[in-house]
Amino acid sequence: MKSGWLALFLGGCAFLGGMVGVSLLRSGSLQAEGGDSPGGRIPQDIRLGDRFETVARKVGPAVVAVEAAKPGKKGKSVDESGSGVMIRVQGHAGVYVLTNNHVISQAQPSQITVTLHDNRILHPVQVWSDPESDIGLLRLEGGELLPTAQTGDSDLVRPGQWVLAFGSPFGLHQSVTHGIISARERGQVSLGSTIRIKEFLQTDAAINPGSSGGPLVNVEGEIIGLNTAIASHSGNNSGVAFSIPINLVKKVAANLLEKGVVARGYLGLQVAGSFETADALKLGLERLQGALIESILPETPAAKAGLRSGDVVLQIDAIVIRNENHFINVVSGLEAGKQVRLRVWRDRVSKELPAVIGSWNEAQEKLKTEK
Repeated sequence: MKSGWLALFLGGCAFLGGMVGVSLLRSGSLQAEGGDSPGGRIPQDIRLGDRFETVARKVGPAVVAVEAAKPGKKGKSVDESGSGVMIRVQGHAGVYVLTNNHVISQAQPSQITVTLHDNRILHPVQVWSDPESDIGLLRLEGGELLPTAQTGDSDLVRPGQWVLAFGSPFGLHQSVTHGIISARERGQVSLGSTIRIKEFLQTDAAINPGSSGGPLVNVEGEIIGLNTAIASHSGNNSGVAFSIPINLVKKVAANLLEKGVVARGYLGLQVAGSFETADALKLGLERLQGALIESILPETPAAKAGLRSGDVVLQIDAIVIRNENHFINVVSGLEAGKQVRLRVWRDRVSKELPAVIGSWNEAQEKLKTEK
């Protein structure tokens, strides 16, 4: 898939980069405790239709509608609407709502409303967000009796598995659709400059504007993803939708709760947004693999490691790099100060270089002070 094929729709403003647009659906380890929705583990031998109904009854009460009033142009506020799902977090009191950052960004807690399945309206008492992964987290007060859902393990998800998508498409609260997992590890999705961490599950379940932040659930009633974007000619459902894997969500949420921010690794280089088969063959590679380096920032870990423009990073320690997006995700997930071995392709031969991972957060702060 070429990087220019998918582009971004934002609240009716389309930035088109090809035939199809990608819409953000606007209109440690963190362990979620057992949910409070009706029913326990779902029996394996019930009919599929009955199973869908059981999952809907189990998860539905934990699904919420999220609305946020944000500052707009000329002092006017802009209303953003999406979805979310309530969970409990081991070691933390209260109930938390998982949603997308693009639904709640720039809004104060008092400007965010959470509408429950029984139409009660609550305001979060605390808000965290991570623009780079498009994950948002809200804490609700006095939620001892609120229904919650369970999180699953997105690493176990495989293409072809049945899933249900919950949310509030077009403001239609408590909607549920079904489909399958179409693919894993989709990162070739252009969603704007702030969203860097992309590792989506692809599904054909019907998802539309207003579904952002709603849960993607397996047939056990476990959350395996947060619905975030769709590929579409019109901005509405066309059978290609993207969800953030729940394991990534849990990792980000744990950082937000423990540190207030997400700590990420950094090398200080720019990779090519597109690395095609023809490029790989021209460089002497036998397969399309790795991340092509476009430029190296001076006085960064990449520069100190001796990386060069035109190198292809094939491996970080034992991790084989699939593509540029995978490279960004792997580096971002490493701790600052960690020593790694980089295997790169240079001048038609493989070469190994030692490197020390830097801090993305510190690099961003330094950039701000230099501007």
